[in-house]
Amino acid sequence: MQDKLIETLLNRKTIRKYTDKQIDDEVLNTILEAGIRASNCGNMQVYSIVITRDEQRKKDLAKFHFGQPMVTQAPVVMTICADVNRFGKWCNQRKADAESYSNFLWFNIATVDATIATQAMCSAAEGLGLGICYLGTVMYFAKEIAEFLHLPKGVVPITTITIGYPAENPSLTERLALNAVVHNEVYKDYSEEDIEQIYGELEQLPQSKRYVEENKQENLAQVFTNCRYKKEDSLLFGGNYLEFIKEQGFMD
Repeated sequence: MQDKLIETLLNRKTIRKYTDKQIDDEVLNTILEAGIRASNCGNMQVYSIVITRDEQRKKDLAKFHFGQPMVTQAPVVMTICADVNRFGKWCNQRKADAESYSNFLWFNIATVDATIATQAMCSAAEGLGLGICYLGTVMYFAKEIAEFLHLPKGVVPITTITIGYPAENPSLTERLALNAVVHNEVYKDYSEEDIEQIYGELEQLPQSKRYVEENKQENLAQVFTNCRYKKEDSLLFGGNYLEFIKEQGFMD
């Protein structure tokens, strides 16, 4: 019999539609406890979790996520942040050098730790029968979200997740096969034949062909480069994000 955790992980789905059932505090705290039990660098836990449940604040927050309806529909929205502010204050109060963490390395460490904690919470939520959705849009409007959530210097939003009881049961999203992403001992670069084999099946899926047709492109790769994640958008929002990271003290 397959382990329930493994079954949950192998069958996870992104849920964007939720019922109006609320998440009680005991369930929410269990999810949060699973998050803070996750692995992290030096047991420092350089991340923070901001919970939004108020209906009006969810509506206001949704503006920074391109108005995606799951933000207002989900009973709980969590913004997970890289946070050296709390740990730095402790260091200062103990006459330790908190300036050690005002740099890019610790932004990266805090980002990784925040992400690990987030995924632990997502797995816990799914194991309890809830559904989740990651919102990558947090990086597009990090400065605005930080102002909305009153994040001080040393704190940067990394990702946002919506959590609720599913009102849909979508099919599993396609994924690349193991041989596309796994390398044994050393990285083996991809030949043209490898690329054709890896992405060929993906391109032949009905939904892939639909994306190409809807976006009026020649192939699926062009849907990504010309429509979904355009270079000009990456340069604009990436530049804004970098400047915000500097403002928050991670490049001192």
